[in-house]
Amino acid sequence: MPSSISHSDAHKAELRGVREGALPAGLRQTAANRPGQAQPVPTRDIPTQPWVKIGAAVFVAVTLLMTAWEWNARTNLGLRAGDLDDSSQAWAEQRRLADAAPVAIVGDSRILFDTDLARFQQMTGVRPIQTAIVGSNARALLESYANDPNFHGLLIVGLADLSYFRPQGVGLGGPYLKNFEKNDKPSQLTALWIDRFLQRYLAFMDSDYRLSRLLPRLDHGWRKGVDSPYEDVWKLSETFDHRQTFMWHRIETPGYLQKHARYAWNLFKGPPLPAFIARNVVARSAEAVRRIRARGGDVVFIRPPSAPELRAVEDGRLPRSKGWDLLIAGTHAQGIHADDLPQAQRLVVPEWSHLSRKCATVFTDAYVRKLIQLTPRLKLRADAPPPLSRADCVPQTIASL
Repeated sequence: MPSSISHSDAHKAELRGVREGALPAGLRQTAANRPGQAQPVPTRDIPTQPWVKIGAAVFVAVTLLMTAWEWNARTNLGLRAGDLDDSSQAWAEQRRLADAAPVAIVGDSRILFDTDLARFQQMTGVRPIQTAIVGSNARALLESYANDPNFHGLLIVGLADLSYFRPQGVGLGGPYLKNFEKNDKPSQLTALWIDRFLQRYLAFMDSDYRLSRLLPRLDHGWRKGVDSPYEDVWKLSETFDHRQTFMWHRIETPGYLQKHARYAWNLFKGPPLPAFIARNVVARSAEAVRRIRARGGDVVFIRPPSAPELRAVEDGRLPRSKGWDLLIAGTHAQGIHADDLPQAQRLVVPEWSHLSRKCATVFTDAYVRKLIQLTPRLKLRADAPPPLSRADCVPQTIASL
């Protein structure tokens, strides 16, 4: 037999010493070059590079960019490390604690922003569980507690009248309630803990100022027929441990953001609420209160302040006599209205719907002292701090007016 080397054997010799699937440098073959043979998947050789130096350069660049963005977040945007984002997972964490708590709070953003949990605890020795949700109907949250056979405590229901008496819908709290039982997966809890850890040190992680939200705000009505991002509610608050929420300091300061926050409320404009809607809301609320009381719990309603600019519209659409008064009478529950608290008059409401941080503490002090008079479930501690007044939160330049 002739001792010759076939074309295939020659090609195999060429590839000898090269790992399987790799091609010799400069060689790129296709199936057309290899008739009748399967084409191996080519793998490119990794060129020799100074990978350590490249990695170090990338690390330095990322660190510098991140540092610059963090500096911008703190210096120009007024964001602060330790401002923890609220989320349905954070809410569900507190909601699970509420079943064993002596006091829980539900409602919309007013009772969320306007309650100082630490002040509440200093006065009573009890730290309430905060489960209010921004942009949500407090009635829906009340009914969720009524449906919970494990809750036996005191439920504080904070409400903005037009939100509480809306005909239907939960508002932004809908997904919170819907996904409550699903928000305890290991992956969700791990993500929550990691997110909180990073936010304690990095201000730029604020979800209200992430790039995906900032970019749409560059649109100043350029796209016809598309809602302007100026119509949206932007960042209003800062959130801390246990969902303690206060107004963001930049909203307290006169300027563009405060002006926008006022504009976003659109003065709560709309037609007057029909009487039959109010009656239906009261009936549903009374049933929820009855069910909570049947298990040994109790309910107290609280109406936080709103600025005269909004209050005029709120009263025009739903006067106190046709909303709040009917609710308290129909549910046979105790109620605390800001109008009835002398220490809560003429407080600072920077964007007309929520109290400033300091005035939230004053309002908490006022309504807790009244609450202690209305329910035996809470007592004033012997070492409780002295009462606060308007002078404790209103700047002197305003207090003199």
